[in-house]
Amino acid sequence: MRIENDRVLRVLPGLGVELWRGVSLAELTSLGIGGTSDLLRITRHEAIPELLKLLDDGDVPHRFLGGGSNLLVMDGELPFAVLQLGQPNPDVVIEGNVARVDAAADLGKMVTFCAKRNLGGMEGLIGVPGTVGGALRMNAGAYGTQIGSYVREVKVYRAAAREIEILRGEQISFEYRHTSFAPDDMMLAVKLELPSKPYAEILQGIRICNEKRRASQPLGQKSAGCIFKNPGGVSAGRMIDELGLKGLMYGDARVSDRHANFFVNAGRASAADMLGLIADVRERVQQGYGVTLENEVVVWNA
Repeated sequence: MRIENDRVLRVLPGLGVELWRGVSLAELTSLGIGGTSDLLRITRHEAIPELLKLLDDGDVPHRFLGGGSNLLVMDGELPFAVLQLGQPNPDVVIEGNVARVDAAADLGKMVTFCAKRNLGGMEGLIGVPGTVGGALRMNAGAYGTQIGSYVREVKVYRAAAREIEILRGEQISFEYRHTSFAPDDMMLAVKLELPSKPYAEILQGIRICNEKRRASQPLGQKSAGCIFKNPGGVSAGRMIDELGLKGLMYGDARVSDRHANFFVNAGRASAADMLGLIADVRERVQQGYGVTLENEVVVWNA
């Protein structure tokens, strides 16, 4: 979407919001797929309620973008503007065993930053791509670690109430790849309480997790991580693999040869290619196992 509303355009600089015209979402997502839209980069959390009211009053549809690592975006000119938090410096502040982290912080860099200060527990998340905000929204986890286990407070913009709120950890439901945040809530910052560990011990745990990833995941290829959630503790990837679907392609969208629950952009895949592959695999698993796979990847349609 191209923002043409004159009032919106005049007010943006005063709010500390940067406007980037015609940005390709393919360049901002780990799948390398997506159309174009105007991007609003927000530099001050306090501006968000006024900005969202301005966009609503100006009839400018919009969506929030985090790190783009778990996202499949439709092709062409998008019918909405895209909002993204700018990354402050510093984006992590340590106070004892508590890390105060901006939602725009890179998840892996945050884990490393804390590790060097002898704060561990999140070793399994070191290779999970994306931002801390995205990890919070989906309760990202790997190798027995889930970020929700360490959350003590979350600063969030609640679109329904049109205000910024501070939620205590116990007010939030963290489940497998799911949280109680509303779809239009915008993560702003989090307070994590982490256990003390010697850096050498944390580093060893990180190395073990990295070795497992290198052996089992298509690192270096364009992907959105796991496409499907594991239903009831059963491995979605194993079912896809047992059906002989590794290497299955729709255009340039391909089921990874290394991990069957990773679908990769093997060239210039379109959103239509990837959606076709997802639908085909889901149908084959349904026919083969009687299981309906649920998306873990978030799909931005019109």
